[in-house]
Amino acid sequence: MDIESVAVFCGSHEGNNPVYAEQVKELGKLLCMLRIKLIYGGGHKGLMGILADSVLRHEGHIMGIIPQLLIESEQQHKGLTEMAVVPDMHTRKKMIYERCDAVIVLPGGFGTMDELFEILTWNQLKIHDKKIYILNSEGFYNHLQKHINLAKKEGFLPAESVDKIFFCNTPVELFNKIS
Repeated sequence: MDIESVAVFCGSHEGNNPVYAEQVKELGKLLCMLRIKLIYGGGHKGLMGILADSVLRHEGHIMGIIPQLLIESEQQHKGLTEMAVVPDMHTRKKMIYERCDAVIVLPGGFGTMDELFEILTWNQLKIHDKKIYILNSEGFYNHLQKHINLAKKEGFLPAESVDKIFFCNTPVELFNKIS
């Protein structure tokens, strides 16, 4: 299956390590090189904003999907090629999932983890069948990777649930797996 669009989940903060922002900028450029549409939460802050700005700088196409609550607090990116305003976070996630062919997860906090675990669960329940690429910038997701392997070893995760998760250490490695 050709990947025409990806959902990207990431932090609304930049994090403390400058490598996160550097890799996010590089990922935006690589998505544009592949002509892959970015679908994301529509924000302008943190890694979300850096990614959107990078895609726009390289003349890519972006769809932001943002809940009304975040519009009211002026969290939205104003320069996107498409923006959908939805009533709540649940609708936002559902629309993002429905419109993407694959998922990329970057460093982030609770919101990013929520989105990651929901899509992992949906894969396991066969609600969808999307590949999930995790950018493990500077080992950010090493503990998660170990936990997933432990859960698989201990019989809590079937192999087919884990087979669609790809940990990548750099945007170029991710680029090579997704293309």
